[in-house]
Amino acid sequence: MIHSFVCASSDVIGHLNLVLLFGLIVLGGTFGARLFQKFHIPQVVGCIVVGILLGDCFKLITPATVDTLKPFTMFALGMIGFMIGSGLRGDVFRKYGKQFFIILLSEGIGAFLLVMVGTSLVVWFVTGNLSISIAVGLVLGAIASATAPAATVNVLWEYKTRGPLTATILAIVALDDALALLLYRGAATGAKALCGAGHNSVVAATLALLGEIVGAIALGFLMGVLLYYLLKFVKADDKILEFAISCLLLVVGISMIPSIDPILSAMTLGITIANMMPRRSKGVFELVEKFSPPIYTSFFVLAGAHIEFAKLVPWVIIMILVYIFCRVTGKIVGSWFGASRSRAPATVRKYLGICLLPQAGVAIGLAILAGHQFDAELGKIIIMVVMTATFLMEIIGPMLVKVGVKKAGEVGLNITEEDLIKTYTVKDVMDAKPTSIAQDLPLHQILEVFGTSDSVYYPVIDGQSRIIGIITIAGIKEMFANQDAAAWLLACDVAEPMLDKTTPNKPLEEAMERMRNYNLENMPVVAGEDDDKLVGVLDYRMVNRKISAEVLHRRKMADGTTLAVG
Repeated sequence: MIHSFVCASSDVIGHLNLVLLFGLIVLGGTFGARLFQKFHIPQVVGCIVVGILLGDCFKLITPATVDTLKPFTMFALGMIGFMIGSGLRGDVFRKYGKQFFIILLSEGIGAFLLVMVGTSLVVWFVTGNLSISIAVGLVLGAIASATAPAATVNVLWEYKTRGPLTATILAIVALDDALALLLYRGAATGAKALCGAGHNSVVAATLALLGEIVGAIALGFLMGVLLYYLLKFVKADDKILEFAISCLLLVVGISMIPSIDPILSAMTLGITIANMMPRRSKGVFELVEKFSPPIYTSFFVLAGAHIEFAKLVPWVIIMILVYIFCRVTGKIVGSWFGASRSRAPATVRKYLGICLLPQAGVAIGLAILAGHQFDAELGKIIIMVVMTATFLMEIIGPMLVKVGVKKAGEVGLNITEEDLIKTYTVKDVMDAKPTSIAQDLPLHQILEVFGTSDSVYYPVIDGQSRIIGIITIAGIKEMFANQDAAAWLLACDVAEPMLDKTTPNKPLEEAMERMRNYNLENMPVVAGEDDDKLVGVLDYRMVNRKISAEVLHRRKMADGTTLAVG
């Protein structure tokens, strides 16, 4: 009876309907991502772990399920390509200039070549088949050139970095995935030819590659033009999102008819929209980005489900280690070579390479794409190598980015007004020598003080310099309504009560928050909570001007040695 129950349970688990399965995938992936994020580990790692649990451990996601969900995987890949295209604007290329492209090609091709040679040798040693070995090496080399923008940029944001190294990192990660995609297209065509699944001649393979690239670009461009005209007639966010997703689905669906990868055409769609409508497209991409989390979560969980630890035989483990070693070496040496050739600052030459090691979405996407396009065993090897390496580099990579920017001395240089305010106390920015008025000063002498001072806020003090009230220019105008009485008035007679006060050691953030709550432009600063001796005045507008000036000064210093764009 127990045996029958176990068998029945196993049968139910193995035949979950897709809606229930997707519910588990999204819920589990979201929970896993959040859990890993708590430990400062990139979210994608959490999704991959959940995928391993649902696939290799509990067998809820089977290879047959993965094949059934291929259209969804293609759509997710298309969305990744679309979002890559959003960052490839014309101004990006004009801004980054020749130096960054030299470094980009050097580090990308460096990783490609070293990984291709290293992994090809391992496969050739095991199989003895030179064609298959080179085919695997080509594909893994192209995938190795990709860098994960999200994990890298998150570290830069977290540590508020600014300077030549940060500028170069941002430039490279913005373009690295596009380079990887182009390398992959060429590598995949060459690999197919070597495996006998492509064209027999080099000329035919080259023409096929050019045809696929031109066709993908033309498809993405035409669909981008269509979306551009559709968006001219809609303003509502829900309609914008519907048109954007429908055009993306069309691009992916049409790409699947001749069995070519959808990423390039989807990236071209994104590039077209980003450059045809640079201002409005930002809103379009933001809407798609808000729509995308469940898609990305499901994609990375399904990617994790590809991993089968039983197939991690010793030679595959060696291949994973060779892939990681060659990729790391290629990135570091290639970055150094490119930075040296382009005469980049010393910090870029020394530390750029270790900041370009994380891998995630595009690498995983290309690996899964290879799994669909090549022989089952060959595809699984590629997926296993890339997925395991990605898992490791998503943990180690961000830590190395942190080391690099710290060594370069760029941490904390991209400080904002809010960041600076949190580090200051009131005494750091207060006017320590405010113009004050004695309590027994006659009105006509008060007017003389007004004429010799630029202030509009005057604390009134007694003989012991204790504040007893406030006089403002706006408030004293009312005293002139009665000229006879005005002649006899003293400062203590016209002073208004102070609404609030602060002390020198009070955190500036707290003092400014109180000023906003009470709608105060100025606040007197007294010696202590129980001591009303006037020691300064906090001027809200002047504080903001000082903070902004200091932020600009620090950013100017950080940018002083930034790469000269040529």
